[in-house]
Amino acid sequence: MARRTWIQATFYKRDCVKFLPASRDHHRCYPVCQVCQSLVRCCCGRLIVEHVGPFSGLLGPGPGSADEEEWSVTRHTRVSPTDAFGSLDFQGSTKRTCRAKYVRLSCDTPSEHLLQLMLKEWHMEMPKLVISVHGGTDNFSLSPRVCQAFSTGLIRAAESTGAWILTDGINMGVSRYVGDAVKEYGSHDHRKRNVVGITPWGIIENNSDLIGRDLLRHYQALGNPLSKRAGLNGMHSHFLLADDGTMGKSGCQVDLRKRLERYIHFQKIHPRLHQHVPLVCVVVEGGPAVLSVVLEYVRRISPVPVLVFEGTGKAADLLAVIHKETAVDRNLGLDIKEDFVLRIQDMFTVERPEATELLNILMECMEHRESITIFDSESEDFQEADVAILTTSLKGTRASPDDQLSISLAWDRADIARDNILVYGQQWQIGSLEQTMLDALLMDRVSFVKLLIENGMTMSHFLTISRLEQLYNIQKGSPDYFLRHLIEDARQTRLPAVYKMTLIDIGMVIEYLIGGAYRSTYTRKSFRTMYSRLHAPMKEGSSPFSKARKAAVTPETTPPSSHFYRTAQPWRQCSSIVKRWRCSCGSMASRLWPERWWPASSTGPWQRKLGRAIWMTAHLTS
Repeated sequence: MARRTWIQATFYKRDCVKFLPASRDHHRCYPVCQVCQSLVRCCCGRLIVEHVGPFSGLLGPGPGSADEEEWSVTRHTRVSPTDAFGSLDFQGSTKRTCRAKYVRLSCDTPSEHLLQLMLKEWHMEMPKLVISVHGGTDNFSLSPRVCQAFSTGLIRAAESTGAWILTDGINMGVSRYVGDAVKEYGSHDHRKRNVVGITPWGIIENNSDLIGRDLLRHYQALGNPLSKRAGLNGMHSHFLLADDGTMGKSGCQVDLRKRLERYIHFQKIHPRLHQHVPLVCVVVEGGPAVLSVVLEYVRRISPVPVLVFEGTGKAADLLAVIHKETAVDRNLGLDIKEDFVLRIQDMFTVERPEATELLNILMECMEHRESITIFDSESEDFQEADVAILTTSLKGTRASPDDQLSISLAWDRADIARDNILVYGQQWQIGSLEQTMLDALLMDRVSFVKLLIENGMTMSHFLTISRLEQLYNIQKGSPDYFLRHLIEDARQTRLPAVYKMTLIDIGMVIEYLIGGAYRSTYTRKSFRTMYSRLHAPMKEGSSPFSKARKAAVTPETTPPSSHFYRTAQPWRQCSSIVKRWRCSCGSMASRLWPERWWPASSTGPWQRKLGRAIWMTAHLTS
């Protein structure tokens, strides 16, 4: 299925199809009235002239009427294939090219379709961490120290681990600070810029400019200061534009974002590891809605860890203060509660009943305070913000030390493992570090290999014959890889598709590449004998060397106990004449066809006859 066809067949937009006036004015007239066309809006937020749904001649009853009908997404909107997807070219950027992928989609789109879009169509890599940033949606100011700590920590944590950053995507509030962090500290490599904005379609300034199928659209991020709509932030890399059929209203993106985060969280962090992708919430400033978001995160069956940046204002500071107040006793005194209620009233400009309800939400959050971490950039024991984000993520997984070590291995953050996991007094199960070493070698994590060696891992004990063969036989990429071709050249034969390479094959390759001046340890008689003993319990015919022997000689002439007839010496005493004759024949055979290029499965007819004649003559005369 073509790319355009798949997106149009999978994702839909929503349009309101029934006009229900939102105004309480009882003004009624025909739709052609100029007053109606300019003032009366539907519950979806559109004017009559903007509305695509039908009318029944007169305007319907407004709110408060006896026969009032409540507007809903499911009953009053219809879906149709999306008409807005492609790429955005943000204007006004002088430092770098700012382009982003986008798609308009229904607010109830399944999460598996979203992840398939991002991985298959947009070619994003599966994240090893999801950082969900929540905070104020209006513009606010941060102190230079806090702003730098947030910006550098967020970008380092994301780029060093291969994380996705999720925001609201608008050019206001905390999303704007995330965009500034990407602009100031982010990599110029577009593949490392995975900042996803999940934005309501109806609040986007000039969203009609985005309509088009698989096209490059030029977008001006600067909007009208008097408009209630918001522009998209130009430093985001991808946008999911949630559509519930409304205009100028926010909120439809909340459930879509939660479902996507939860779906990604249950994906594997790496194909070799069984751990899931960690999820962490970062709070910067924020209004009353942020407190509800934090409560929803921490009281899940699998709680999501929350990192609060203290000193950013409003909801973040409230969480930080009450977290410290409840450190010893979780029950606050009446005077402290009264002080909090007054502070909430003044901070959010709300009435006392609503302030009391917000205080109850804060207290309920503190019942799960072990899932909340406060980051203070001005503390004496100052910790880097990226380390705080990652350690909070690890703490929130509630995983065993083995699993935490695997997660830090997937992130390639050996510093996190050294300071938080491989600490003095930690007990480890037998073999757990060996599995981590094997994963580190296969995943090319050099820093972890060094770290494990520093913590007592001995490579001479770790690299057994079976592990070496396991490492050689793991295919990274195409099965038709280079080492396989070298073995075929060294043995001068075609290997079967299911062939498992052995260390003796590796020795043959080494000799083949270096030449006759070197003989590998893996091809020596002592190693072959030891290897034969190790594989003695194997069933007859299962060893690759017994298969090679069967292919080289007939069953009638094969000694049943010999696995390597080419290098074995007869055990009976021989006369000096026979010895000289056998040596001359052996040297002649080696000159005709050197032994290292003479595997049994690749010999020609005359080599087989010569070898059989030498072998039979030597045994008959001895």
